[in-house]
Amino acid sequence: MASKGKSRERVEPSFGGSDEDGSEIRIDAGDRIGARGQSRSKASPGKAAAPPRERGNGKKRKEKQRSSSGGLTGFISRMIYWCVVLGIWGAIGVAGIVFYYGARMPSASSWSIPERPPNIKIVSVEGTVIANRGATGGEALALEDMSPFIPQAVIAIEDRRFYSHYGIDPLGLARAIATNLVSGRMVQGGSTLTQQLAKNMFLSPERTLERKVQEVLLSLWLEHEYTKDQILTMYLNRVYFGSNAYGVEAASRRYFNKSARDVNLGEAALLAGLLKAPSRLSPARDPEAAEARAQVVLGTMREEGFITDEEVKTAMSQSPTQAKRYWSGAGQYVADMVVEEVKSLVGEVKEDLVVETTIDMTLEKKAEAAISESIDTEGKKLNVSQAALVSIDGTGAIRALVGGKDYAESQFNRAVKAKRQPGSAFKPFVYASAMEMGLRPDSVRNDAPIRIGNWTPENYDQKFRGPVTLAGAMAESLNTIAAQLVMEVGPDHVIKLAHRLGIESDLQSNASIALGTSEVSLLELTAAYAPFMNGGYKATPHIVRRITTPDGKAVYENDYADPPRVLSEGVVSEMNMMMKGVIENGTGKKARIKGWEAAGKSGTTQSFRDALFVGYTSNLTTGVWFGNDDGSSMKKVTGGGLPAKAWHDFMTTAHTGLTPAPLNGGTYVEPSVDQPPQSTLGTIISDVLSGGGEERYPAQSQQQGGDAGLAEPMPTGDMGAIPQAGPMPPGDIPMNGQPEEPYGGVLEGPVPPGEVGGPVPSGRRHTTLLDIIMGQ
Repeated sequence: MASKGKSRERVEPSFGGSDEDGSEIRIDAGDRIGARGQSRSKASPGKAAAPPRERGNGKKRKEKQRSSSGGLTGFISRMIYWCVVLGIWGAIGVAGIVFYYGARMPSASSWSIPERPPNIKIVSVEGTVIANRGATGGEALALEDMSPFIPQAVIAIEDRRFYSHYGIDPLGLARAIATNLVSGRMVQGGSTLTQQLAKNMFLSPERTLERKVQEVLLSLWLEHEYTKDQILTMYLNRVYFGSNAYGVEAASRRYFNKSARDVNLGEAALLAGLLKAPSRLSPARDPEAAEARAQVVLGTMREEGFITDEEVKTAMSQSPTQAKRYWSGAGQYVADMVVEEVKSLVGEVKEDLVVETTIDMTLEKKAEAAISESIDTEGKKLNVSQAALVSIDGTGAIRALVGGKDYAESQFNRAVKAKRQPGSAFKPFVYASAMEMGLRPDSVRNDAPIRIGNWTPENYDQKFRGPVTLAGAMAESLNTIAAQLVMEVGPDHVIKLAHRLGIESDLQSNASIALGTSEVSLLELTAAYAPFMNGGYKATPHIVRRITTPDGKAVYENDYADPPRVLSEGVVSEMNMMMKGVIENGTGKKARIKGWEAAGKSGTTQSFRDALFVGYTSNLTTGVWFGNDDGSSMKKVTGGGLPAKAWHDFMTTAHTGLTPAPLNGGTYVEPSVDQPPQSTLGTIISDVLSGGGEERYPAQSQQQGGDAGLAEPMPTGDMGAIPQAGPMPPGDIPMNGQPEEPYGGVLEGPVPPGEVGGPVPSGRRHTTLLDIIMGQ
């Protein structure tokens, strides 16, 4: 038993003996890697084997634990774990990207809102907006000045949570991503209005990661620096609406011809709908697509509670908006002219300006109608494609201006920039020069063949009338008489007078100037007629009255209150009397205005290339031109035809409702019993030979001398060739002179007496035999 008991003593393994401190390293059987697979027979004899029940329960517990860790719960746990891990790493990556691209941007302390490009708002005398000029195409409006439907429509369709997010909208972004994934294409954007503003103001349109990161950073900065209303105002005044319209004001005027202050619900919905695709959805390009998109906007506004079902029904029942053509209307010629003048008056435009013009929009529309109706009615038949009209008052203020038939087709301003030969419309300056030299409306000249060097001007109808008064010659537009007068007074004197009255173009000093061979613009020609209307004062043409900032600060104000006198009252009176005869009895009969005294002159150039009529009442001076840009001939259109008729149509409507007033000193005076009618050349010679010439014709017996450029009177009739008195006319002057409207017969009726037109100038010489032959 002893030996048996001894054999049961456990001998622990030893690793080279005991440690110095007597401690030992012991490994329990359960801690061994191979313990599970060893036979229990090899167990330590000093330990009892575990009961079978306990071993079985432990195994089941472990298997249960393994099954639990490998089931759905374990999968979810692992997913959460890895999502957290990936989220952390993703956040670190995003932060790194933001930091990298943010470091490439300028310091936030230097960020500032870029200045909106300056706009020039051009208004008429009534305050009506004619046009806006500038990169944006319209002025900036405060949010409270806009129609309330505009911000509501834009928020509803573009950024529903605009007033609740902080620059970026995670919910909106998630919704956009989900929508795009479901549809398989990009159908919805996740950018907020703030992000869109940041992109439009600061960034390029390219789609890159760097630009998107910068967009987010700028959006956060905008939200920090500005209120929501300020951000929305900046957005609505800068966003692109298609057709070169930036901002709601430009778009409203572009598409509806009204201010953004006045748009209705349907129009606001259409504007908001354009933001998705401004060019494709523009009503100027596709009205149906624009209207369909507007219906979507209305539905969204109803969902957001901005409008009621009744309002939606009313708006949807409206017909699709028909956009007007891009910058159409004659007022656009005015706007272009104003912009050029503003730059010359104030220099570079660096801020928004309001330009108050002299234009009367009522007259402007009537002028446009007169021109377009004339061409629409007669243009094709008469081969006329273009026309221009300008109307000014006695101060030179331009009240209406049309630079062509259709601005949308051609922006060239023919009233201001085109220079054409005026033809016989230049003759009033020749006659006025003669009046200044002492001649009178009843002075007589002989309408007969005449030669000036190699030039033999003839009348339009190639007929000669013999002795005629200057008033009669003016009414019938006789070329031979005008040529004689130029040679009498001298071309230089005519040029000086024309420049004094307002002609600015260079004029050729030769005899053909009598027939209007030097080119001038319609504006300067019309302005040079104004002194005949206003009593003899310079009428400098101008279109800008005042320039201010939007808050009313004056930048410029014109002053034409004290114009210089350029014609004497006597000459004005004589010219008015003669040019009244043009309309009453001569080539301008189609220009007659019922109830109003009117005066004017027609003009037609070689081969019917240009036709003009310039005339005036006591209220307005108006010039009209018809022709073709390429200089091709019209079908016998003369100044007394289509231009005179258009002049009549415009002036008649322009004077509707006004009280008629007589012309300055132009009242016709019947001759008294001791003032017989103008005699023929034979009776003049007889009277002079009998000694009665000086007393009977005091105003015709003398001419002014001195340094006025007086040329010796030129013989007429069959007296042979005359030495040339100055440069020859250009080579393209026809031998029969400039064509002019025919007028049958010599001017009938009594000739105005000598005292009409004021006192006789002093310093005159006595009548000579040559004067008598000339009818002087």
